[in-house]
Order: sequence, then C-alpha cells, then structure tokens
Amino acid sequence: MKLKDAVVLITGANRGIGLAFAEAALQRGARKVYAAARNPSDIKLHGVAALKLDVTSAGDVAGAVNSCKDTTLVVNNAGIARLGGLLKPENLDSAREQFETNVIGMLRMMQGFAPILAAHGGGAFLNVLSVASWINSGATTGYALSKAAAWSLTNGLRQELRAQNTQVLGLHMGFVDTDLTRGLDVLKVAPQSIVDAAYDALEAGATEVLADERARQIKRGLTAEPPIYL
Repeated sequence: MKLKDAVVLITGANRGIGLAFAEAALQRGARKVYAAARNPSDIKLHGVAALKLDVTSAGDVAGAVNSCKDTTLVVNNAGIARLGGLLKPENLDSAREQFETNVIGMLRMMQGFAPILAAHGGGAFLNVLSVASWINSGATTGYALSKAAAWSLTNGLRQELRAQNTQVLGLHMGFVDTDLTRGLDVLKVAPQSIVDAAYDALEAGATEVLADERARQIKRGLTAEPPIYL
C-alpha cells in the first residue's frame, strides 16, 4: 500500500511513535491524516485532523468509524505499559488494563474499520507490536503478555482479512526513545527510524517488519538452542 493520497488514521498520535507516524504520513503525501488521542487537545501537529478516540471505549471507536469512513490505512499504535510482575494478586488490575488497551482496543479498531477498508479496495492495518511479543523478562510481565496476544491477534486477523485484500503489517522493535521508556537505562532508537522502516515495509507489501537490530536479534534467537525467551 502506498502512503501517497492515502487517508490515514493513527491511534495514540499525540506523542512518541504515534506522532512520528502522523508526521511521516504527511511527508509521504497522505491526503488526510486523522490523529487520534483520548484528549484531542493534545494534538498539536499542523495539517492533521484531531480526533477524540479512546480505544478502550466502544462508543469512541464507533464514533470514529462513523466519522472517518474515508480511511484507507489504520495504524494501531495506542498502547500502555506498566512495570512489574503478575504474581501479586493486586497486579491483576494492571494486567487487565494493559490487555484492554493493547489487545481489545486493537481488536475493536480492526473489527470496526475492516468493512471501511474493504469498501476502499482493501487498504491496510499497521499494528505496532514489540519484541516483547516474543520475550518476557519479568520486568514488565503484563505488557509482554498483552503484546504476545496482540501479535497472535495480528496473525489471526491477517488470515481473515486476506479475502478482502486488506494488508496487515505487524511492526516489531526494541526500546524506542519515547515517554514510554523514559527513565529506562537501555539503548533506544529514534521514533522516526522505526516509522520509516514501518512505512517502507508497508509500501513494499510486507506482512512483518523488524524495525531495528534488537528486533532482528530477538527474532533470530527464537530458534537458537537454548531459545532466547528462556
């Protein structure tokens, strides 16, 4: 799918990777960019249409579907992460919150916008995943759990959407220099480099993109002995 003349809807577009997706879509010639956030007043980027959208709200998603019927590309970027494990009973609410945003929110968006994309010839979903889809260090157990489920969701719906000619691209990367990773003493890559790799892969018709060396290293390690996730 080409970005030129596309109509792009990006969730979580007020900062970080989402903002970088919006900026790059405009630079690549998108005809319209819907920049979605829970609080649309947080959208400061010139040239986009700010959209109120909390992906955990069925009503918000339905409203977006009704008002953005010209959409040809949905970037499912909205996500949250919480530090900590899951053994303590009080962490159950944290796991549920992350799952609701990172998995159910993505599912709501794909269910709602699949018919719209079909009406425009197929279009595409670009789902922002993570190397946490494949490994779980225990530092952010609930987040990794949700991303593993989001990867499985992406793979499953790709099969269901193939009949309507909708491209589904899964994006994997390591740590990105955003508010989400603020305070973590780890090697981080710039959001712009991740977005460029993702859009290049989308335009090449790919189904999966490993956007940095960390993602490529982890993917190779899945079949190592012992595998990297152990």
